Amino acid sequence: MPCAQVLAQSQSNVTIYGDVDQYIGYIHSDSGKSVTGVNDGAFLRSRIGVRGQEDLGDGYQAVFTLENGFGANNGAMADTTRLFDRQAWVGIASPAGTFRVGRQNTAIFFIGDAIDYTTRTTFGSVINTFGVPSRYDNDISYKSPRLAGLQLELHYAMTETAGQHLGQRGVYQLGLDYRYGPFRAGYAGLVAKPVAGAVYDDAVQYHNVYLNYNYGPGTIYAAAVRTNNVTSNANGNNATAILSNVSATGNTFAGTDPNVKRFYNIYQLSADYKITPQLRVGALYGVMVDTSGSNSGAKGGNLGTFYDLSKRTMLYGFANYMKNDSNAGFRFGGSGAPSANLAGADINGRTLVGLQAGILHRF
Repeated sequence: MPCAQVLAQSQSNVTIYGDVDQYIGYIHSDSGKSVTGVNDGAFLRSRIGVRGQEDLGDGYQAVFTLENGFGANNGAMADTTRLFDRQAWVGIASPAGTFRVGRQNTAIFFIGDAIDYTTRTTFGSVINTFGVPSRYDNDISYKSPRLAGLQLELHYAMTETAGQHLGQRGVYQLGLDYRYGPFRAGYAGLVAKPVAGAVYDDAVQYHNVYLNYNYGPGTIYAAAVRTNNVTSNANGNNATAILSNVSATGNTFAGTDPNVKRFYNIYQLSADYKITPQLRVGALYGVMVDTSGSNSGAKGGNLGTFYDLSKRTMLYGFANYMKNDSNAGFRFGGSGAPSANLAGADINGRTLVGLQAGILHRF
């Protein structure tokens, strides 16, 4: 085939995209302590990215995404150790599915819009407060086409550790998403083992199931999580993950924390309603159940509203609530947590309320 003809068939495009999300937040503890500030990302963390594709012919495409997170309130990078902290991958899209290699979002992170009406991002989302595995390095993935309503997603984030054979360690993920008419249901989860010779050889697990029903002017969301990915949480620093939610060296963990033997069951129900084409309201309630019986769970929820000024600009507001059990130290957290937050005696066993009002612009 002549060279000019080959070049004519090869078409590529590159897109710069992102969003800027800023909110004013207020958090109050029944200890009497409060904190107020301008923060980034109550709905979406601010980011800028580059994505592209090249048509290779016969239904094949070369694809890539490079994405960096930043705080629009101060201009700082979200992770100063990485140029592209959110995504950095390249792959091939084909009629048989898409294959990717690099730093990628998890299957769990990807289905946020199926978890609750806030897309699992606000203070009031109990699943967000607990912590969500978001992305891992050195990740090999496959996502199938949607067949009869069902789509499959597989990931293996490698360890690249000397002396470890392929498949011995790393982060394994599975996602299944099914859509039929107004219904959507699925599962997303991961399993990861600690380093060789760990004191506690238990795997960290995170299993998330969900069911949605679109009733016309809105959607009802039900979700449940079972996981042991949490340290002792009455420590004044909020519950932290045993396996990093954003990748650590080797995609593994030390295996020295006995809390890996403790599982939480998290249940959450929410719904929204579109009053006008521009105005949407919603409500959410969830509980974290500490199955060890050590009274280290929490419950909470929120009321929220969204108003679209245009297709790309949205105003939003949320009123949030959380009550810790006597031995729990959860606080409003997740991706949109304020840089100055409550800690210690102001969260341990405490009841918290929070307000968020912000603006999101996509480009």
